[in-house]
Amino acid sequence: MTPSVLFVCLGNICRSPLAEVAMREEARRVGLEVVIDSAGTGNWHAGEPPDPRAQAVAQKNGVDASALRARQVTRGDFTRFTHIVAMDADNLANLRRLAPTNATAELSLLLDHVPRREGQSVVDPYFGDDDGFDVTWADAVAGARGLIQTLRASG
Repeated sequence: MTPSVLFVCLGNICRSPLAEVAMREEARRVGLEVVIDSAGTGNWHAGEPPDPRAQAVAQKNGVDASALRARQVTRGDFTRFTHIVAMDADNLANLRRLAPTNATAELSLLLDHVPRREGQSVVDPYFGDDDGFDVTWADAVAGARGLIQTLRASG
């Protein structure tokens, strides 16, 4: 069965799209077939592209995020994906509340997949300076690399 990962933050315009493109790039680099998407627990930005600062940091790192569009998590996502990965504890708690009784996806935080970062949140750069997006990108890449190792280890 092909693993599938849904990355989730609040609005799906900063952290989760960066995690999505970082994971796509890492999976491509190591030759792992994996289905990858992102969503938000809220619907404020549904249909919108990632924040221009998120697109800029991705582009600066050789990855194009411009085609992505925000969407809200659905009940079906909990059985469609093998892994749903939240960017922070609040969104993880919201996902646990939203999960239907037949949910099969494994829930985790992105940084749970990074040694010595377990339980930590990816800081939301939305209200900060542009350099906050560099920090978010670094966390997204570290999380993607760790998650790839987790997926490979589980077969």
